[in-house]
Amino acid sequence: MEYKYILFYKPYGVLCQFTDNSNTDRPRSTLKDYISIPGVYSVGRLDLDSEGLLLLTDDGILKHRLSDRKFAHPRTYWVQVERIPDSEALAKLAKGVEIKDYRTRQAKVKKIAEPILLPRNPPVRYRKNVPTCWLEITLTEGRNRQVRRMTAAVGYPTLRLVRIAIGIKDGKTTTQLSLENLQPGQWRYVNLAEKKLLEKLSCK
Repeated sequence: MEYKYILFYKPYGVLCQFTDNSNTDRPRSTLKDYISIPGVYSVGRLDLDSEGLLLLTDDGILKHRLSDRKFAHPRTYWVQVERIPDSEALAKLAKGVEIKDYRTRQAKVKKIAEPILLPRNPPVRYRKNVPTCWLEITLTEGRNRQVRRMTAAVGYPTLRLVRIAIGIKDGKTTTQLSLENLQPGQWRYVNLAEKKLLEKLSCK
């Protein structure tokens, strides 16, 4: 069977599903507004108010291997937070923080220069005279609203969140699927090298 593998740059305000089952008076944008390929579903999720890379496929085995936290595939995010985190806060994020009934795994965390991104629509709401900072955070798990809860737990609320890469582990090597050459709302099929990697992981 020939499986489909699609990389999509999810814009802000788009649901990670093809139908909106909320029954609200104001229907929300879904994947159907951007992707007309039948039978594919997102591997993992991004919240309505988050942006960035989604992998969609009809390969159920691959979806399980990339979604189940026991396989520890890394995901990297650019995170704009309110105020400037100090070294203690960064160390806590990297070591793991307590969130309700669980403790997050160790993560890679560093400050970065403001990345080149298209303005968000709607724009981020800033507070006057309050600086912001960008972080790059790499996790090996994907719990509900985890990044936002992590930064809030150490006192630096997330203002904007963009997933920039999904790591595919092959033994000791990790290859990154990334947003390269995609703009918000655009998608592409994976290239041949990416497809071979995903098929290999699916066959394990």
